[in-house]
Amino acid sequence: MTTDTIAGIPRPRLAAIATREAERYAASRPKAAEALAKGAGNYLGGVPMHWMADWPMPHLPLVAKAQGAKLTDIDGHRIDDFCLGDTGSMFGHSPAPVAKAIKAQAGRGLTYMLPTEAAMEAGRLLTQRFGAFRWQIATTATDANRFSLRVARAVTGRPKVLVFNGCYHGTLDDTMVELVNGTPANRAGLVGQVQDLTRAATVAEFNDLAGVEALLKQGDVAAILTEPVMTNSCMVLPAEGFHAGLRALATQYGALLIIDETHTISSGLGGYTAVHGLDPDMFVVGKCVAGGMPTAVWGMRQSVADRFAAYDETRESGHSGMGTTLSANPMQFACLTATLRDVMTPENYAHMEAGANRLATGLAAAITRHGAPWHVVRVGARVEFICAPGPLKNGTEAHAAHQPQVEAAVHTALLNRGCLIAPFHNMMLISPATTDRQIDRLIGAFDAILTDLFPSDQ
Repeated sequence: MTTDTIAGIPRPRLAAIATREAERYAASRPKAAEALAKGAGNYLGGVPMHWMADWPMPHLPLVAKAQGAKLTDIDGHRIDDFCLGDTGSMFGHSPAPVAKAIKAQAGRGLTYMLPTEAAMEAGRLLTQRFGAFRWQIATTATDANRFSLRVARAVTGRPKVLVFNGCYHGTLDDTMVELVNGTPANRAGLVGQVQDLTRAATVAEFNDLAGVEALLKQGDVAAILTEPVMTNSCMVLPAEGFHAGLRALATQYGALLIIDETHTISSGLGGYTAVHGLDPDMFVVGKCVAGGMPTAVWGMRQSVADRFAAYDETRESGHSGMGTTLSANPMQFACLTATLRDVMTPENYAHMEAGANRLATGLAAAITRHGAPWHVVRVGARVEFICAPGPLKNGTEAHAAHQPQVEAAVHTALLNRGCLIAPFHNMMLISPATTDRQIDRLIGAFDAILTDLFPSDQ
């Protein structure tokens, strides 16, 4: 058997399967290819948002409609959707309560810089769902994280944020740093970045409390900003005691602890923070919190709110650097209220949890059956297969485990079999609308692809 392998697969076999699946995909979507040829020239790079070019297929499908956990493209393919807008539609496409709320609000105005009764109800529901925080509304989690860091720096008088190597908190400059040979540096690939971001950020490895403490001892860290589980990479789970250690160290050294639940809201009702009893000073969640309507929320404990109020009294009047005119608009509150009250329910989370367990068990069984050196990770409704042995301990290991060539071939092959997963990594979500039949189809498609990648006679 050849030693020239990638993720346990001989490179010639991987190349042949990737070519076969790409050709099959291209042949099955002539309408999308024609439409893109006519219209893509109007967009920079041929796509309306640059990351759309990260999908691995020969060309993009064009969506005709989406409902529940299914997409239909203009070529007539009905697709089981496990990407779900990379969490933006984690509760399914157009949940009925949200669609109803949009229709009702559309006739009452879309934005007017004033609150509504729904805004008051949303605040109550946010506290009920996520805990006793003093809330603010943003449009994206990027903005919510940015504003949280402004408050943290204001109340502590310190310049730096501590983040974890390999993290992602949206397109926030403050967190676009990484470790290079153990030294913080601007992340590779940043466009047009001329500032030294390490002047306001420092980096530790996830699960390394000693490394965190060494940085906090320097006395210049305003906040630790972290996801409870590292996502947007090959997923990394926290070691036992890691979050308790972060809380203790933040308190000891006078830094605020900010938990970003934008992806880990999949963990259960109230997110990972509620399910696992975390105690952050500030809390951020976005993407699906309003059922797919662009919305994020960020909140602070009363003690932080009091400190910020004292700071604000002495602040010279002028632009705060926090805001955006379209944030906290009435459509957001209509959708936020509908989602928190009628969609983000214990019953829906129970369905999602059971389905994700079914999926993770089936994928892991296929990996074992074919002897692939891969593993599966699950956080509530979120499941990933990782094309490397595990578990992973930190961002450096997660980066090394990423296998773009293998993942591209598998993603295209899955879509050819009617299953869509997230393009940036091997992430799959179970929504309240996802059925066991859809899950079993995904498991069957994954098993069939592994049969080709890892034949029994190799």
